[in-house]
Order: sequence, then C-alpha cells, then structure tokens
Amino acid sequence: MKLDNKKIFETLNPNKVWVPVLIGLGIVFLMFYLDPNVNAKTLRGVFDASFLGIFFAVIFILFRDIGYVYRIRTITDKKLTWVRAIYVIILWEFASAVTPSIVGGTAVAIFILNKEGIKLGKAIAYVMVTAILDNLFFVIGAPIILFLAKGEIFPASRVMEMRLGNSLEILFWSSYGLYTLYSVVMAAALFYRPRVFKWVLLKIYSIKWLIKWKHAAHEYGNQIIEASKELKGKKKDYWLPIIGATIFIWSSRYLMLNALISAYESLSWTEHIIIFARQVIMWIVMMISPTPGSSGTAEFFFSQFFREFLSGYTFVTSILWRMLSYYPYLILGAIFLPKWIRHVFFKKK
Repeated sequence: MKLDNKKIFETLNPNKVWVPVLIGLGIVFLMFYLDPNVNAKTLRGVFDASFLGIFFAVIFILFRDIGYVYRIRTITDKKLTWVRAIYVIILWEFASAVTPSIVGGTAVAIFILNKEGIKLGKAIAYVMVTAILDNLFFVIGAPIILFLAKGEIFPASRVMEMRLGNSLEILFWSSYGLYTLYSVVMAAALFYRPRVFKWVLLKIYSIKWLIKWKHAAHEYGNQIIEASKELKGKKKDYWLPIIGATIFIWSSRYLMLNALISAYESLSWTEHIIIFARQVIMWIVMMISPTPGSSGTAEFFFSQFFREFLSGYTFVTSILWRMLSYYPYLILGAIFLPKWIRHVFFKKK
C-alpha cells in the first residue's frame, strides 16, 4: 500500500477546522430562526443544567478517550507509549472530524501509525481490527439494546414523518444489514481465508465495467493478506482486553448524552434505555452524512430524536452535546498537529 502524503496532509489541514464549524453554526442559526419556540430566553436555559449531569457527561467523554488510548496501545502490543497513543487518537479523531463520516479517517490513521514507527502491514492490520470491532459492537449490540427499548426506538416526529415517512426505518435496517454483511466478510477475510477473499475480489473486478479498478482491488487484497499475517497467532490475552475496551468506548460514547439529557430532565430507567437505543439509530444516519463530522446533520436529527425528553431544553442541549463531543477534537487536532509533525519529521536523530 502506498500512502499519498499529499492527500493525507490535505486532510490533516488545520484550516479545515472552519468548514464543519461554519456548517454546524449555519444549521444552528437556521434552527434558531425557523423554530418559533426558540428565543433568547431559551438560550439562557443552558444555565439550568444540573452540575452533576454535566459532570458525568464530561466524565463519560474522558472515559471514551481513555478507552481509545488504551485500545490503540494494546492493539499495537504497547509499541506506542501513552503519550504517543494520545497523539494518535487526537489526530485520528481530528481527521474523522474534518472528513465526511462516510469517508472516515482510516487512511490517515494508517499514516499516523506508520509515522509513529509501526510497520505498514501492522498499521493496516491494527486499523482494520478497530474498524471490524466497532462494527461488530453495533451489529451484536444493536439488537440487544433495541429489544430492551421495547419498540420505542424510532422517534414520533412530525418533521421526520413529512420528510422521511417510513424511510428512516428502512434506512436503519438496510444499513444494519450492510454493516452486518461487511463485518462478517471482513472478519472472515482477515482471520480465516484472506487469499480466498483476494481471489473473489479479483473475479468481481474482472467484470467489464469494473475492470478499471482491478489494480486497486489487487492491492487491497494484498493488504488483507499482509494484515492477516500480522494478526495470525494472537491469543485470547490479546483479544479480550481489546474487545472489552471497544464495549467500554461505545458505551461511554452513548452514556455521555444520557448524562447530558438527565442534567435537564429527570429520566426513568426505561427512558435511559430508549435514549441509548436511539443513539444507535442516529449513529447510522450520521455515518452516511456527506458533511465533515456530520456537521449540520447531527444538529438537525438531534432535535427530532430527543425533543420528547427535553421539551424546551432541546436546542441548548444539542449545542452542548456538540460542544462537548465534537468541537474539542477540532481544537485539539489543530493544536497537536504541528507538534506531531515536528516530532515525526524534524526530530533530531
């Protein structure tokens, strides 16, 4: 695999911070203008939040980031120090924040790990493992949490019904099926039969209207084989902490919003489960967003999914949610990137 340094640095460009910020702010101001229930008094409602709820929201964000740092360090067999692992995660999150969610920061993550001294084959393997585990959390966890939500997972929103009708449910289950298929195929390719996967891939891309991508498919097949070799022979002592960290990361990610909503409204145990479950649905919507870091998409759908739990505090909570869970990574990435470049490219030997 050849990493295109020019394209990587185009993605890791601090100036790109302004694109998602402006999109997000534009949607927020549009919502403020169009919603007759939102006014200056509504904005002052941000100070009505309970300290304990905000505190736990911040704690869950920190838990998520600690989980990410621990997981990447464990996956790399502790080749990264704690400090270097923090740099990797911040820059990875920054790349994800400035690119459309459907694109993600995979190539950037491989590049970062490679520049941190991880061999390219291993870097590819490690990034693929994180992607597969993240998808498997959704594939396995979604049915469980949706069952616990007792069918109240799709919001009863007038706007959603007018714009989407039943297509949200169709979108979710279609996406769930695709994620399941992708996860099963990639897990089988990586851990069971990488050469068979490459053979099938080349057969598919030998079709007339796909043949122009055959070289890329050949290269991708080689990457899978190389990554599979790197992971071969790993024992359960290697996998169990990584799987546990993945569950911890995603649970913390979702519980952050539960804590934030409970800062404004008292929630029953059932409501907590429904809010958690709806985040699974919204995650799918955000994953197919064409905007950087789902800017605009996230703010719009937040109000449709969680208005019934927040009533008059929906607008301010959506702003707080993005301020706590998204914008810090734009700022941290812009701060850490120059330091990382100096360390990796200009450090004294």
